[in-house]
Amino acid sequence: MSKALRILEEAARTGGPRQLADIAADAGVLKPSTHRILATLAELGYVTTLGGGSYAAGPRMRALAAEVVSESTGDVAAELAALRAAVGQTVHLALRSGDHAVYTHKVEGDQPYSMASRVGMRLAMHCTSIGKAILAHLPEKEIDELITTRGLERRTPNTHTDPARLRVDLAGIRDLGYALDDEENETTIRCLGAPVLDAQGYPVGAVSVSTVIFLLPRDELLGHAPALMATARRIGALLN
Repeated sequence: MSKALRILEEAARTGGPRQLADIAADAGVLKPSTHRILATLAELGYVTTLGGGSYAAGPRMRALAAEVVSESTGDVAAELAALRAAVGQTVHLALRSGDHAVYTHKVEGDQPYSMASRVGMRLAMHCTSIGKAILAHLPEKEIDELITTRGLERRTPNTHTDPARLRVDLAGIRDLGYALDDEENETTIRCLGAPVLDAQGYPVGAVSVSTVIFLLPRDELLGHAPALMATARRIGALLN
């Protein structure tokens, strides 16, 4: 148990992803044992595998940390509820887990239509606003690995399946500070996403506002970007 806790502490240390060899050395555990324990922690969602032998805190670890931190410095759920009250649409928080993201929170909008999304659902990185907001702020090497490993599955006629076109989209996201999923993952659904960054500027997740296209015009959804980005920044502070 003590070995697993030491390894978890080292894998979750701030400063971005950590290599297996560094985790093992700092935890004082042999590499084979460290690898085996990390595999178990990854299955449980406490760490996430980022490729190239690197690891970081997983969605369950971050959600647990958010619950503890929220007792004294704020409340992630309250931030999401406040955003939902301001925009009237469905609001999500998802955290990165390896080559995808996982919903950890959902607050339904005040519209008569419910989103099919649910807490625990996995999200593709290349065709969702949350995924693209995360992807845009990753190092180029990690972007390359994700595209190579996962590919760019076509989910709708609007999905970016050409890596060059996706990279143009990601560059725009970095400039604007938010991502738009314009029916790229699911027809009739449009989403706006903003990255949740750690203290070093590394993307650990994202917040989104989602709507059915015939309920809210595209320009009105884009008008919620400032409130969305402000919420994402505050949640980032809570998670750090």
